[in-house]
Amino acid sequence: MTKAIMIQGAGSNVGKSMVVAGLCRLYARRGLTVRPFKPQNMSNNAAVTSDGGEIGRAQALQALACGVAPHTDMNPVLLKPESDVGAQVIVQGQRFATLKARDYAKAKPTLLAKTLESFHRLSGSADLVIVEGAGSPAEINLRAGDIANMGFAEAANVPVVLVGDIDRGGVIAQIVGTHAVLDAEDRDRINAFMINKFRGDVSLFDDGLAEIAKRTDWLSLGVLPWFPEAWKLPAEDVMDITSTARAGEVLKIAVPKLSRIANFDDLDPLAMEPDVSVEIIEPGHPLPGDADLVLIPGTKSTIGDLAFFRAQGWDIDLFAHVRRGGHVLGICGGYQMLGRVISDPDAIEGVAGSVAGLGLLDVETTMAPLKRLAEVTGSHPATGAMVSGYEIHIGVTDGPDAARPWLQMDGEMTGAASPDGRVEGCYIHGLFTSDTFRRGYLERLGGRSQVSDYSGSVQAALDSLADHLEANLDVDALLDLAQDVR
Repeated sequence: MTKAIMIQGAGSNVGKSMVVAGLCRLYARRGLTVRPFKPQNMSNNAAVTSDGGEIGRAQALQALACGVAPHTDMNPVLLKPESDVGAQVIVQGQRFATLKARDYAKAKPTLLAKTLESFHRLSGSADLVIVEGAGSPAEINLRAGDIANMGFAEAANVPVVLVGDIDRGGVIAQIVGTHAVLDAEDRDRINAFMINKFRGDVSLFDDGLAEIAKRTDWLSLGVLPWFPEAWKLPAEDVMDITSTARAGEVLKIAVPKLSRIANFDDLDPLAMEPDVSVEIIEPGHPLPGDADLVLIPGTKSTIGDLAFFRAQGWDIDLFAHVRRGGHVLGICGGYQMLGRVISDPDAIEGVAGSVAGLGLLDVETTMAPLKRLAEVTGSHPATGAMVSGYEIHIGVTDGPDAARPWLQMDGEMTGAASPDGRVEGCYIHGLFTSDTFRRGYLERLGGRSQVSDYSGSVQAALDSLADHLEANLDVDALLDLAQDVR
């Protein structure tokens, strides 16, 4: 019989995704068949799945922790914000609709049915399903029709463990306050709690644990100290990407933080390199004049973020960077922005028409309704390096500079380069996970790679995370709390 347990947070960004990844690896190492599940995720950092869809990047990492390929059933509802009031809704891996918040609320009964369908299908091939909530169940104004936290837990009859984040302060209020605002039925569904991100001597919080347990009558699973290797794991939030540069760094890579930045996991392998500084440039700040590479990442709204890019004055900075002989790489939406023209005849991004691009590549992009979702493999002919990655985009790009493609993927040449080779672009995400390609690319910029096995480093970090959880939490009690899926 399959069992399930749900990890919810006393707030956003309390570390639920990492805790779930660690638990997935921990219980998988014990010989259990484990699967991750997140009913609803909101993220523009998506992963392409083996069954031809897309899910949140965190669930792809959790699948890796389980030792299985990511599948669309692991995250049946993915919200990809396109504006401050609306988001593209991905259901079981495929585009369902673009909805504003009020319209999304009306769709929740349909989405709950799809969510339960995926959950039960996933449960059919597992001993244990570890479910991750979103945000916090304390947002009781969102309880009606909820599919992300207690609404799902109730519908699937899954017990809950609550995670609090002590690093931001007020963790007792986080957890006891959640207990206070929940109704009795939801409150009773929470069986236990844990504290995450503690720095220092954990025994100093013994009285705090006792106070929370007394006020909630929930079991304490313990205190999880700060995990120092967290930066080695692929990030779901762009601001979780931490440069590992040391004094005497060799290369600086500047990444403008677009308003709808997407699929920025491209940066993770670069950020792991000790001699590379990956600097996320906040809006309102100039692109640094001493950058070796300006990397324009993917975006959920190319035309909107092109206007945003110009509004920051980054276009002027970028032209100056190119005049100084600097290198530029655009990936996906960033690639589209580098061209001469972006056309959107079907108003996919809002308004039909065309806009001028940055003009650093002699290519044009035409948006089209069909989204390309594919895992791809190939090579970088100039160096012979093998490359693997994925495509997740709308639009077709062509033009004279595309006659200088610099990648061969699935038997076809792809990408584009300026005549001097200093400005390049492509649709392929995940390029830098290839150790030989990353090494050659950094050497071309005048740097070097010191990470010989990026994928192995991620696997080792997952093992360290599992060890960290096992050493500090009562993971046997947590497993005992899991209930049979009905």
